[in-house]
Amino acid sequence: MRKFALALLSLAAASAAAFAADAPAPKPIVLEAARLFDSRTGQIVTPGRVLVEGSTVRAAGKSVEAPPGAEVVDLGDATLIAGFMDAHVHLSMEMSDNWFRDFYQGTMRFPAEQAQYAALYARRTLEAGFTTVRDVGSDDYIALGLRNAINAGVTEGPRMLVSNYPIGATGGHADQAPYPPQLVKPAGPIEGVCNGPDECRAAVRYQIKFGADVIKFMPSGGVLSISDPVDVPELTQDEMNAIVSEAHAWHRKVAAHCHGDAAAKMAIAAGVDSIEHGSFLKPDTLELMKQKGVFLVPTLFAGEWVREKAPMFPPNIAEKARAASAAMTKMFRDAVRIGVKVGFGTDSGVEPHGLDAREFALMVQGGMSPANALRAATIADAELLGISDEVGTLEPGKAADVVAVPGNPLDDIRATEHVFFVMKGGRIVKNARPS
Repeated sequence: MRKFALALLSLAAASAAAFAADAPAPKPIVLEAARLFDSRTGQIVTPGRVLVEGSTVRAAGKSVEAPPGAEVVDLGDATLIAGFMDAHVHLSMEMSDNWFRDFYQGTMRFPAEQAQYAALYARRTLEAGFTTVRDVGSDDYIALGLRNAINAGVTEGPRMLVSNYPIGATGGHADQAPYPPQLVKPAGPIEGVCNGPDECRAAVRYQIKFGADVIKFMPSGGVLSISDPVDVPELTQDEMNAIVSEAHAWHRKVAAHCHGDAAAKMAIAAGVDSIEHGSFLKPDTLELMKQKGVFLVPTLFAGEWVREKAPMFPPNIAEKARAASAAMTKMFRDAVRIGVKVGFGTDSGVEPHGLDAREFALMVQGGMSPANALRAATIADAELLGISDEVGTLEPGKAADVVAVPGNPLDDIRATEHVFFVMKGGRIVKNARPS
């Protein structure tokens, strides 16, 4: 029986190889536009050309020639850019203008139902030009399932790195909903809720066991959670040390949700890779981040959004939203002045999916140059996510993730909000060139 099974496997492998040999090679594609943004140098190249063979970039620059038989896609007065990345999204959910309805629907929807919404949000994100995202927290492994479905070609969406459940203390931002314990069993390490170093190590291991690419944890309180103050530490130093060291031992990077300054200092001491939000960070903490190479992912769009929508929240959440948003503006200016590494992340899901590019204009308003804002969403995020050898620049051997925006985004950064061409892995996802 075993020999028969092996024979069948050998026959199947031979048939697959023969089929692959007979399949025609994909036609090379040359993308042409008036400009190309070089995310390595931050400069504009004119004209812009990218040669794509299969799923990868073979050449990019002004001197690229179209090989015989290539398909030439002329995108006109536009700028070609490496596919955008968003290092802080929640594709498994989306808030609306009705906080109480969102809370009810989030409680009552079955995971399989919510997964349909997640697939919709993923498509919107990709069509907005974001070909790679880091999903930093979802329940019921919805983001994990979405990642796997996208990788399998079952549904359309960006390349995803996921964290599964975020990790934090009982009653903290990772344990947001204060359901009566007699009705809903309190969460434990498998859902990311931990107390003490040993439980926190277990929480990390559970997320990795179930496929996490990155670990997200909650050193400080959050804006949109009910019971915790936004700016105080919610884990001890020993707990933070356990989370970060365990994740790094498993070769996973660690993102720290952190509004408060004292909690950020503790997370940095633990060796975290990035601080997310950072609303109340002081200049000396930002200086420490610069020295240690810790990234800041500021999520300015989320800060702006919750400030505008504060009246829809319960009073205690509204108060936190206004305070964090006001502090974030100065913090980001300080970070740019000091020279902290800045990644691009929006907290999309707090605000509607597909609007991620609004972060660019807010970064520029906060003192960052348009070129560096574009670099944050390309080469910088690739470094932060640990995938610089795959994406982030239009260079030979990198994935053919390419977007086109009208005009020159260095003259008008809001051009990024009007992506009309998207290619992911050599496949054209969207081509709506303006007439």
